[in-house]
Amino acid sequence: MSFTPPEAFTTRPTLTGTFGMSASTHWLATASAQAVLERGGNAFDAVVAGGFVLHVVEPHLNGPGGDLVGIFATATDPGTPVVLMGQGPAPAAATIAHYRAEGLDLIPGAGGLAAAVPGAVDAWLTLLRDHGTWELGDVLAYAIGYARDGHPLLAQAAGTIARVADLFRTHWPSSASLWMPDDRVPAAGTIVRNPAYAAVLDSLVDAGSGIRGDGEADRAARIDAARREWKTGAVARSAARFLAEPHRHSDGADHAAVIATADFAAFDAGYEAAVTVDVRGHTIAKAGAWTQGPALLQTLRILDGYDEIDPSTERGAHTILEALKLALADRDAYYGDGDLALTELLSADYAAVRRAQIGDEASREWRPGHLSGRAPFRPPLRRTAGEPAAAGVGEPTRGDTCHIDVTDRWGNMIAVTPSGGWLQSSPAIPELGFCVGTRLQMMWLDADSPAALRPGSRPRTTLTPTLVLRDGRAVMALGTPGGDQQEQWQVPVLLRMILGGYSAQQAIDAPSLHTTALVDSFWPRGWTPAGVVVEDRLGDAVIDGLRARGHDVTRAGDWSLGRVSAVGRNRDGLIWAAANPRGMQGYAAGR
Repeated sequence: MSFTPPEAFTTRPTLTGTFGMSASTHWLATASAQAVLERGGNAFDAVVAGGFVLHVVEPHLNGPGGDLVGIFATATDPGTPVVLMGQGPAPAAATIAHYRAEGLDLIPGAGGLAAAVPGAVDAWLTLLRDHGTWELGDVLAYAIGYARDGHPLLAQAAGTIARVADLFRTHWPSSASLWMPDDRVPAAGTIVRNPAYAAVLDSLVDAGSGIRGDGEADRAARIDAARREWKTGAVARSAARFLAEPHRHSDGADHAAVIATADFAAFDAGYEAAVTVDVRGHTIAKAGAWTQGPALLQTLRILDGYDEIDPSTERGAHTILEALKLALADRDAYYGDGDLALTELLSADYAAVRRAQIGDEASREWRPGHLSGRAPFRPPLRRTAGEPAAAGVGEPTRGDTCHIDVTDRWGNMIAVTPSGGWLQSSPAIPELGFCVGTRLQMMWLDADSPAALRPGSRPRTTLTPTLVLRDGRAVMALGTPGGDQQEQWQVPVLLRMILGGYSAQQAIDAPSLHTTALVDSFWPRGWTPAGVVVEDRLGDAVIDGLRARGHDVTRAGDWSLGRVSAVGRNRDGLIWAAANPRGMQGYAAGR
């Protein structure tokens, strides 16, 4: 199988070494994780330290009120991929009837009514307890330092605050107080502090201070004390009390949230078995159908029947886009937090049926497949996603995501995609220094949907890191921000590495593309038939060829699509890391 040769120039090297590697969407998180490795911590200590730093330094992309999905393998069991489940469910009072009574036909994209139970913090603490080696206070010291002493505000974060400044001033004064001191949008590079969140983290450490002893059981007990403090203490009480007051949502109306202190207490993060498929000698592992992860596996299954799937050629790009459209239609028709058996969706026979539906021209239809004994849910296909009409309405309240990967000298390897709880998600809770997330917007107010709003059910999240295994052990962990594009931006990277012989940095740097012919997971849930977005570096010949095939192509500039980062281990034991230049903030580090 031939692939376009990679460019000789890369924006940075693929780092190689034997000690440990970290990569993330922010240099401060990468540096913090690597510092933990240098001080003797393992990959799990390091990723938790970096993850809490991401809460502080990328507040427009994730926060402690949000969620996460991780996937990892341990040095003691390198051939078993494990999913870290940090997606909280819908609160007990979040019923379709209640939201309909509020005059809603969609769950809003901003405001406390869209809040799932925050899952990220409990997931990080659970991972540290079970697989880390460090004390909680040592792990959190990096994030506490940046929250209390300050960090330079990213240009993208400053831009986000500017876009929602009127909303903050008019409707969310607590957010204005936190993010716009003196009623001014802070400039990029401004040193910003969040002492309230630093105090929250201090309280988690203090919760276990009365538990003495140096044993592993004592360390675990101290972390469990922090988990109880998070779920039953000031965080839960303050969030529930504050959000019970009506406030502006993205539909332009004021609503009270339904999340309660009991919802915090009822949630436990945990672990699940990964879902896998084998592709060209590699095993690709993802989380289950409560994420969009199986869509990547379906796409690779479909593409496995083709000889030309080079993303840098017209035919290869067309085939990839059409395969993605089919897999994502199945996502929207069948995925959710339920009993979906993935065996049929991921089978070779089903892939062959779907493959036969790909023609030479771009499809303009939404085409889910047909499963035995199941009728596909058909969501409304809104041709236009709408435009923001006023502060608190529409796209300005939408956020994104971040990502972190770590591997260590012992063979532990992990990728985590945290998100939600963006500073523009809902009003900041003054005592806490953060807001709750809005993941419930991915659920439907239609009981027929497998992703329907149901108390205690998890929203079908877009968060979807990947683990790759070969010869019975993990060899690569990767992921990207990007909402509905997360799987789509990982597919070309995986194809170029597994089939094209690219290095990680060459594959990450190479031009990317994605389809918008899907039901948007985010409010107001639009759909664009035959829509495609490409980086200009894909080249005029390929872009013109896609247009000739009927794709509605939008050029996005040379360096705009994807923020993939990755770490891995070669057969000879050499470890490596690579990070994304797009956005000018992702970095890898290691030795």
